[in-house]
Amino acid sequence: MSTDTAAPGLPSLYALSSEARELLFTEARTAYKFTDEPVGDDQLRAIWELFKWAPTASNVNPLRILYVRTPEAKERLVPLIAPPNQPKSASAPVVAVLAVDTGFAEHLPTLFPAVPQLKDAFEANPELREDNASFNSALQAAYFLLAVRAAGLAAGPMKGFDAKAVDEEFFPDGRWRSILVVNIGKPAADAWSARLPRLEYEQSVQLV
Repeated sequence: MSTDTAAPGLPSLYALSSEARELLFTEARTAYKFTDEPVGDDQLRAIWELFKWAPTASNVNPLRILYVRTPEAKERLVPLIAPPNQPKSASAPVVAVLAVDTGFAEHLPTLFPAVPQLKDAFEANPELREDNASFNSALQAAYFLLAVRAAGLAAGPMKGFDAKAVDEEFFPDGRWRSILVVNIGKPAADAWSARLPRLEYEQSVQLV
């Protein structure tokens, strides 16, 4: 179902087709249940190959991804998720654990060669490093959801999990720190809840 009529006069202003807008935004919703159709390595790579191009401050790119999809790995992860969310992750062919790499500055000489001293500046200033890691990893998490949708899959992002326990189980060296769990797969027929309302333009935007 097209949603173009929701904003009369605007569709001609978009560079994306109506189908692409629906896939990424207007018809996309959080999925709570998935089919058992597997998600292949090529699909997981396709998500990355889109996601990696989205911008971050000084190109720091602190987000890392752990794809959990073997039965053994899911048995380790699902009990660490809040009970109401466990069936959602159990039904997903793949669960992505999004994590911030606390040592992201290591890669800055490659990622941002224009400022070679930036690596040392981050390593010398824990507060600056944490602020950049927190902001940019959250930004990248949003890009990740759009990349999942662009790859033709449904995403079910969740904060309801024991991050400390997940880190101890999957990232015992302490370098990666989990921030979000995302269930990924093909949505089941009853995957969706009713769409919740959004604020109108006039309620949310000011012009000066």
